[in-house]
Amino acid sequence: MSKLPFELLLALRYLRPKRTFVAIITLISIIGVALGVAVLIIVISVMSGFDHDLREKIIGFSPHLQVMQADPLTGTSTTMQNYQTTADRIITNPNVAGVSPFVMGPVLLETEGGTNQGSFQDTPLLRGMDPKNEAKTSRLPNQLIGGEFNLSGRGLVVGGDFARNLHLQVGDHVSIYSANEIRKMKAAYDRKEFVAIMPTDYEVRGVFDTGYYDFDAHVVIASLDNAQDLYDLGDSDSVHGLVVTLKDPYQANLVANQLSKSLGNGFNFKAWMDDNPLLSAVVVEKGMMYYLMFFIVIVASFGITCTLITFVILKTRDIGIMKAVGATNFQVMSVFVIQSVVISILGIVIGLALGLFALHVRNDFLHFINRLTGAQLFSPMVYGFGGLPALISPSDIAIICGGSLVICLAAAILPAHYASRLKPVEALRYE
Repeated sequence: MSKLPFELLLALRYLRPKRTFVAIITLISIIGVALGVAVLIIVISVMSGFDHDLREKIIGFSPHLQVMQADPLTGTSTTMQNYQTTADRIITNPNVAGVSPFVMGPVLLETEGGTNQGSFQDTPLLRGMDPKNEAKTSRLPNQLIGGEFNLSGRGLVVGGDFARNLHLQVGDHVSIYSANEIRKMKAAYDRKEFVAIMPTDYEVRGVFDTGYYDFDAHVVIASLDNAQDLYDLGDSDSVHGLVVTLKDPYQANLVANQLSKSLGNGFNFKAWMDDNPLLSAVVVEKGMMYYLMFFIVIVASFGITCTLITFVILKTRDIGIMKAVGATNFQVMSVFVIQSVVISILGIVIGLALGLFALHVRNDFLHFINRLTGAQLFSPMVYGFGGLPALISPSDIAIICGGSLVICLAAAILPAHYASRLKPVEALRYE
């Protein structure tokens, strides 16, 4: 004789596969829960992966914290004089790992000669940096896919997507106009003075690939000296600001408050989170996805409710017999709750396996669809990634599986409670 409780034995017996309509409803319920769980896992993992990869790429390339001189009257950022004095004070903060000056602004770039076929123009963001300090404040020198990180003379390092868009290779030459030079020519033209300012010639020495399209397609790197010349800063001690690299990038706002107190008034601070509002949007969207996707599981749980209602109707006679021989309301209710638990667990396990498998083959499937349809479903120009990111978080999996189980159990309460309240006389009246 089995030592298992009769409630469990009876629930498993009712779930034994048979060629009946009830078996079909049960199978549909399991499939519904499985699809709901799988979709939840896929969507939340992709959102988590997008958030994680975006943060990693931004932290690796963008300044953790920017410190800029502030105009005492307007409070707007202005040119920083004698930056080394400010940098020496910043580096004393125990949370700071490195400090480096920068000059940054838009330029007009035109390709010329070399291996180019024809001439191409673009308006990237030129970032002037000190190569000696850059290795301490950025991962960029280690992310080259061609050439070398050589900014000496008129050296230039460009992003991989920028190089492809303009058909550039290492060794090619480009001409660069700064925004100041264009403004000077326009002002001269307005005065009816036809003054031509020749662009500065640069050589492409290296190509970097951060894996983030916005950086790789819209940023070029020059030496600090060349950037200072382009923006007429004159004095070698004048820069647009300081890049501060932190030991913990997520403490950027805290460090900004500390530096504000130690440096005093006259400085503006910009944390990497403030400069990338897309991160906040991703966090909000992930939270919304949790609520929206759980509605799929709620809809699937109605299938369990329908299944149990059908069981209760078909097993009315059995319920009457159980109650007649002394089964308590709780024991009768347990039979149908256990059925719900079994259906839910089967659906959740299948959904978990299906979701993990889909995440494993996500990029292969994406490439297959791209080849089949000819459409770019996940364009790096729009999303900034070459592939579909995903991060499988144990906490997310636990929330999804646990939440789905609770929803499915809640869906079983009403029909199970109804079955437990049946009176033996009413259940057997027409038998």
